[in-house]
Amino acid sequence: MADIGIVYFSMYGSTLELAREIAAGVREAGGTAHLRRLPHDLPDDVAESEGVAEAQDDQDDIPYAEVEELTDFDGVLFGSGTRFGSATAQLQKFFDQCGPLWAEGELIGTPAGFFTGAATLHGGHESTILSMSTFAYHQGMPIVPMGYSHEATNTTDTGGGPYGPSQLSPQDGSKDGLSDDEIAIARAYGARFHDVATRLAD
Repeated sequence: MADIGIVYFSMYGSTLELAREIAAGVREAGGTAHLRRLPHDLPDDVAESEGVAEAQDDQDDIPYAEVEELTDFDGVLFGSGTRFGSATAQLQKFFDQCGPLWAEGELIGTPAGFFTGAATLHGGHESTILSMSTFAYHQGMPIVPMGYSHEATNTTDTGGGPYGPSQLSPQDGSKDGLSDDEIAIARAYGARFHDVATRLAD
C-alpha cells in the first residue's frame, strides 16, 4: 500500500474540501494520505478583511508542506485554486523551491496528479491542471489523469473531468460545498491514483 502526499493551497477552503475527498479515496483503496498545506503569504490585515483568516484557522491541524518530504511519498498530488487559468502564486512558489530535487533527479518515476477549482464553469479548470503538469514533466514524474474512469466524468455539470478532480465555487453563493459528482470523482481519483502509485512502487 502506498503513502500519498497531497500538497495543496486553499485560500477559502474549497480546495481543501476537494483534497479531503481525494484523501478519503486514497484511504478507501488501502493507502495512507498525507495532507500538506501551503501558507497564504498575505499580510494579516488583508487576510482578516477578505475573510481568509477564518478559512486558514480551520486548517491549523494540517502540517505545512516541506520540499524535502516529497521524496518520502510513493506519489504526490498537487492542488490549487485557479488564478487566471493557472495555479496560484503560493503553489508556484513551492514548485520553484523544488530545484534541488530536480538537480538530483529525486522525483523521477514518482507519479504525480493535479486538482483545482474555479468560481466559473469555464474559468480554468482544465488549463490550470495543464499548467501545473509542466512541473511533473521537468521532474520526470509520470502523470496520472482521471480519464473517463468513473461515470460521473460524463454527467457532472459542475467540476471534475478527465484531467483531474475539480470543484466549482460560484461567488454568488448559489452552490454550497462540493456536488455529488465532484465528490464521486475526487474519491474515485484518489483510489485510482493510489493503485497506480502502488504498482509503480513495487
